[in-house]
Amino acid sequence: MDQVQVRIAQHEYAFDAAEVRRLLRNVMPEPLGDHFVVVGGSRFPPKQVISLVTGLDRADFNTHQARRILSRLGFTVGRRSHASATASPRRPGPHGGREADLLRPFAGRWVAQRGLEVLVAADTPQAVLQWLESNNQQADAMFRVPSDENEATGVAPA
Repeated sequence: MDQVQVRIAQHEYAFDAAEVRRLLRNVMPEPLGDHFVVVGGSRFPPKQVISLVTGLDRADFNTHQARRILSRLGFTVGRRSHASATASPRRPGPHGGREADLLRPFAGRWVAQRGLEVLVAADTPQAVLQWLESNNQQADAMFRVPSDENEATGVAPA
């Protein structure tokens, strides 16, 4: 879907997915609450996205409105899992192989991680540290996600 027409706080808006991606390209996401939307490989609070795109105060709309709009534009929306997950017995590793799956969208980027949750992803470690400090967040780990399988295993290119 290319464009969505919506009414928020008595104002009419036409949202375009490409324009949303463009506006958020150089924006660092704020810390997540319960909900998120994936834009350009980063998870944003839905209200941050709608507020940036419309200029509206976040008190003028709720998270569920923001999620519906962003979902209609084709963005992935989700809810953070607060339950402690158990490892799958079929896959080796402390997280049953889920960590690699969760990190796949961040290939080639620096991430700060708390448990299995990626708090922030950026192109430089300095940007990750700056985000952690400015948002008063602490991470369990910070690292660069390998770009591909060869980089992950240390195999030299042919």
